[in-house]
Amino acid sequence: MRDTIKKHSDFLMSPDDPSARSEFFIVRAKKTAFPGNARVGFTATKHTFKLATDRNRAKRLMRDWVRFCEDLMVPEFDYVFIARAPILTATRDMGRDAMARALKHILKKYAPKTPTNLAKIVKCAA
Repeated sequence: MRDTIKKHSDFLMSPDDPSARSEFFIVRAKKTAFPGNARVGFTATKHTFKLATDRNRAKRLMRDWVRFCEDLMVPEFDYVFIARAPILTATRDMGRDAMARALKHILKKYAPKTPTNLAKIVKCAA
């Protein structure tokens, strides 16, 4: 698992940063401050999930899905995952598929065209 984002300022994104939406979450990416050591952050807001148990479950689900699709992540980006309400009704397979689609979108559309990233894109297409 990658390092986690802990500071509030690192969670802030600009509207120009790459993003992908799913029924269960929104993923935003931005250039990492530490090249080669990309980080991930997970948020589940009180506005969306009133109970702490629901917020914790949403973040736990997203962590599982990220671990499954970690090979699709680009080392030049930090990723922030924002949970949406339907995540609590998602099955494991539905979530993993949604995560893979979102990360493939960012990989294909926004990732720098390095040899490593191009190999990932070719692997995704197969």
